[in-house]
Amino acid sequence: MTKQVEFYFDVGSPASYLAWTQLPGIAAAAGAEIVWRPMLLGGIFKATGNRSPAEVPAKSRYTRQDFARHAERYGVAFQHNPHFPINTLLLMRGAEALRETTRFQAYLRAVFEALWVEPRNLNDPEEVGRTLQAAGFDAGELLEQAQTPEVKARLKATTEEAVERGVFGAPTFFVGDQMWFGQDRLDWVAEALTRKE
Repeated sequence: MTKQVEFYFDVGSPASYLAWTQLPGIAAAAGAEIVWRPMLLGGIFKATGNRSPAEVPAKSRYTRQDFARHAERYGVAFQHNPHFPINTLLLMRGAEALRETTRFQAYLRAVFEALWVEPRNLNDPEEVGRTLQAAGFDAGELLEQAQTPEVKARLKATTEEAVERGVFGAPTFFVGDQMWFGQDRLDWVAEALTRKE
C-alpha cells in the first residue's frame, strides 16, 4: 500500500499556503501520496469553538512574524494579506470542483499566490474572476461548476469528517491515525512518512 499523508486545508489560511509550498517535496522524498482534503475553515471554527488568531491582537502580531520566519526558512514569497480574513466559501468550492482533475494544482497555485504573495482582495468576486482568468481558467464556467449541489455537498462532507476526526484548524495532517496541526509540524509529518511501512 502506498504511504499517504492527508492534508486538510483552506486557502484562506496562510499556514496552509506555507505547508502547500513544502508538502509535495516531503511526500516525494518519502515516496508518499498526498490525499488532498479541501475543507471550510469557517465551518471548522464554528463546530469546534476555535477562532482565527486574527481575532486575538497579540496572537495576530506573533503569527504574522512567525509566518514570515517560516517563509524565509522555506525560501518562498509571502506577504500578509491586508484584506484578511478572506471569506473562502467560493474559493474552497472551486478547489473541490477541481480536486480530481489535472488543473487542481494550477488552481491552488493561482489562489494561494493571489492571497499570500501578491496579495489580492479575493473577498471581491470580480477579483476572483480576474485571478482565475489570468491563470488560464474560464472563470465563469469554473465558478458555475463550484456552485453545483454535488460540489457543495462534497466540501460540506469533508468539513464534517474533519471535525469528527478532531481537526480544529488548518492545516492539519494525518499519517494513518496520527494527526498534526500547523505548518510548523511538517518535520513530524516527514518523520512519520519515513517510518511508516
